[in-house]
This record gives sequence, structure tokens and C-alpha cells, in this order.
Amino acid sequence: MSKKSDKLKSEFDEKLRESRTTPLEERDIQDEYGRDERENLDVDIEYSKTIPVIEEQVRVDTEVRETGNVHIAKEVHREDVDLDLPIIHEEAEIERVEINQYVDTPPPPVRYEGDKMIIPVLKEVLVVEKRLLVVEEIHVTKRRTEEHDTQHVELRREEIRVERKRNNPNEPQS
Repeated sequence: MSKKSDKLKSEFDEKLRESRTTPLEERDIQDEYGRDERENLDVDIEYSKTIPVIEEQVRVDTEVRETGNVHIAKEVHREDVDLDLPIIHEEAEIERVEINQYVDTPPPPVRYEGDKMIIPVLKEVLVVEKRLLVVEEIHVTKRRTEEHDTQHVELRREEIRVERKRNNPNEPQS
């Protein structure tokens, strides 16, 4: 028998003994209004026998029990990887174009033709009358080039390993 059932049995036996040893006249018998109910009993108090009314109750508890343990190991794996990375840079190609043309409104604005930026260069020329002469234009063309450079990079990867160890090999694994 377990400890719990032994405890319940001993509580049951104790209640039974109490009910046998306490005479009826010493018991507290009251109705819902607090009046003594012994007067209403049809039995002679001195010769009455008591019949105990007993109720069994069950109490259930849980118990924590270790069934095993777990070992967790983590490994770091390293892997070398070669990456092909694009490296972009811009270069400006400058071309000087002679114009030698007089203009009436100073200064002509910077203009664009496609991916080419044209910047007028001015010079004042002394003549009987003063005019602006476009001596040259500077044509700037941007070219985008792409080169590939191989870089050595180390990548890390973690791996987890779980091992379950049981205390009792006959117990089922949960």
C-alpha cells in the first residue's frame, strides 16, 4: 500500500473512533436556526447507539521524478568561400572642342547631350566693340566600368547535437 492510501485509512479510522467515543448528549446537534435537536429524537439518549456516517475522500498529488538528462553540444564549422565582388568606379573623359564663336548673351548655360555634359568656356575679346567669343567647349563623358575582384571570406556555421541519457534503461523514453 502506498503512503497516501495509508494516510487516508488512518484518517478514516480516527473519524470512526471519534464517533464511537463521543456520547450523543455531548454532541452539538443543532438545526439551521441554532435550536437543540436532541429533544426531537425519538430515542432514549442514555441507551442510544450511534451509527457513524463515514465518507472516504481521495487526494491525488503528483511527484516530480527525474527520468534522464540531456547533453547538448554545439559545434562551429568553418568554411572558406571565394566571392566574386564587382568593383565599380567612374572615369571622366575630357575632350576640348574649339568653337571660336561670338555670343550676344553672357554666359551660355551648361547643357547635356545624352551622357555628355558640355561646359562653355568664355573669354572676353577686346575689339572695337566688346563681344563674347566662345573659344572652346569642354565635353565631359562619364564611362562606367566594372572589374571583378576575388575576395577570400571565412563563413561560420553552427550545428547542435542533442544526446538524451536515461537513468533507468527499462523506463520508456518520453
